[in-house]
Amino acid sequence: MMRRFDPAPSRWAYRFQRLWLTPFYRRLLRTGTPIALVALCGAIYFGDAERREVFTSTVAKLRHDFEHRPEFMVKIMAIDGASEETQTAIRALMPVDFPVSSFDLDVGAIANEMLALDAVADVGLQVRSGGVLQMHVIERQPVMVWRQGSRIEAIDAAGIRAGTLDSRTDRPDLPLIVGAGAKEHVEEALRLFAAAAPLQDRIRGLVRVGERRWDLVLDREQRIMLPTEQPLQALEQVVALAEANDLLARDVAAVDMRLAQRPTIRMTPTAQEELLRIRKMTEERAK
Repeated sequence: MMRRFDPAPSRWAYRFQRLWLTPFYRRLLRTGTPIALVALCGAIYFGDAERREVFTSTVAKLRHDFEHRPEFMVKIMAIDGASEETQTAIRALMPVDFPVSSFDLDVGAIANEMLALDAVADVGLQVRSGGVLQMHVIERQPVMVWRQGSRIEAIDAAGIRAGTLDSRTDRPDLPLIVGAGAKEHVEEALRLFAAAAPLQDRIRGLVRVGERRWDLVLDREQRIMLPTEQPLQALEQVVALAEANDLLARDVAAVDMRLAQRPTIRMTPTAQEELLRIRKMTEERAK
């Protein structure tokens, strides 16, 4: 008797068909298998040290050739917003030599190098078309000279060094402050210099005393000794007296305003001697 053909799939065929209908196994066979074959071939190829070295050097050469194409080369640097002196200092401090690939430029590191210069408050960098590194510089604007011992600096309104000076005469246009802690009170010093404007031709500078108060020093070794509290009001009073009564045109060594309730005028030694002489003559005549 002839055996009839059974069209139904076998148990294993059925299981395979069911497995093939599962999305995970379809992705595994269609994607995972090719990736595994490529990885296997790569492992076999790069298993040889000589082939790895050849491949690495080839990639490095291709990268170098690409990064050093003419359109990626920076040839010059342009600086705006800086004086000639600051530009010279910037070019001397520049950490790279031109021409250089734009891929090799660390703009952040260059900016930090430039900010190390006293005269530079802020800097912006941009690589422009045509191979130009554009640098925009904001310089510190010195408002006065600070001196302590042999150290002389030009400082800005925040008390930050804007440059080192060899001599006070290098910046005679700027007012002078002297002493430890003086540059931490630049704003107050500026207000005092403004209040003393009528005495401008006679002012030598402000001296910080004990890191807590100011003396305004004039020519002829005259001093206006200001209090710790409200020094501006005290100085305005002295300036008003000087304008009204020529107080500072006399033989006055110092005007002591440290005690608001009892201002004191100290005469020069010559004036004191003259006063004693007059008193003595007066007493002798009275006898």
